[in-house]
Amino acid sequence: MKEEKYVAYVGTYTHENSVGIHIYDVDTKNIGLKERKVIPINNPSALAVSKNKKYLYSIADEGVEAFHILPDGDLEPMNKQWIGGMRGCYVEVDDENRYLFVGGHHDGRVSMMRLEEDGSIGEIADGIFHKGLGRSILNQSFFPHVDCVKLTPDQKFLCAVDNGLDQIKVYQVDYVNGKLKLVDIIRCPLESAPRLIRFSKDGQYAYVLYELHNAVEVYRYGTKEGEPVFEKIQTIGTVEIKEGDVCAASGMELSPDGKHLFCSHSGMNVVVCFAIDQKTGMLTEQFATRVCSDYPKMLAIYPDGEHYLTLNNNSNDIYSYKINFEQNYSLAIGSPVKVDKPNCISILKL
Repeated sequence: MKEEKYVAYVGTYTHENSVGIHIYDVDTKNIGLKERKVIPINNPSALAVSKNKKYLYSIADEGVEAFHILPDGDLEPMNKQWIGGMRGCYVEVDDENRYLFVGGHHDGRVSMMRLEEDGSIGEIADGIFHKGLGRSILNQSFFPHVDCVKLTPDQKFLCAVDNGLDQIKVYQVDYVNGKLKLVDIIRCPLESAPRLIRFSKDGQYAYVLYELHNAVEVYRYGTKEGEPVFEKIQTIGTVEIKEGDVCAASGMELSPDGKHLFCSHSGMNVVVCFAIDQKTGMLTEQFATRVCSDYPKMLAIYPDGEHYLTLNNNSNDIYSYKINFEQNYSLAIGSPVKVDKPNCISILKL
């Protein structure tokens, strides 16, 4: 039987020693990453791979940049485009590779970029600046900050998670005319700072991670008469916060089989694993692990679903962990991979 091969792309902040996107060969047998090369690009803080696995799109200081994914997983630069605002922090692409969507933390903008037939990035199709005030005026984050843009599984709507306004704005996507239309707003708890949204494997449930409330909310998702419907069904904490603790829930991903949800907490240096009830979509905490490094900003699940890794922004490394679902714990394995300011990762099957 032919061994499956995977490659991992790690985006980094390049204001110190890193120079771009690090390409790693993924060792699925011994579990680990082996660096192959680095592709120069300014601050590739978020990455997205097209569904057809032909293209990788990255945030850059200049806007967004497109790469052609070669058969061996190497990256070939294609083009760059300005996004109509300040540098973005999140990038999303639709399943048919028609548009690229960009979220802007610094200016609260949602940008919609056309994609050409060859996968390169075209002109700006639409752009919307969020307006309003969120939290206490004493908190510097009360301005709009779009930290995540994610399409619903049916590809009909774009969820723009605004960390500053404590809202998730839901836009209907007009693929023909290249337009976004606001059709709903999920109003999150005051001063909760929503950070990420993910959908269950069957597309029926949405999970929202709150940076300051250190919690995950579960929503039942569907449509009615062509409109999106989000029904909150659960709120569950990620870690217990005591006085003096730093609140900073940061990363969230589902396991490949859709049975578990993992959250990293960069303030407490902890990863929490939740079991997902396959009938209701609701969460039950299974275990929590204190990680070996500092500030696990994001995480990823290995293709086997039995290991995960954390991208540790302050200690400048990537650690891998083995999961024991039967006894409810995980343990660090192997040596850390040293990389300056890792911020995001995408694992691709070749």
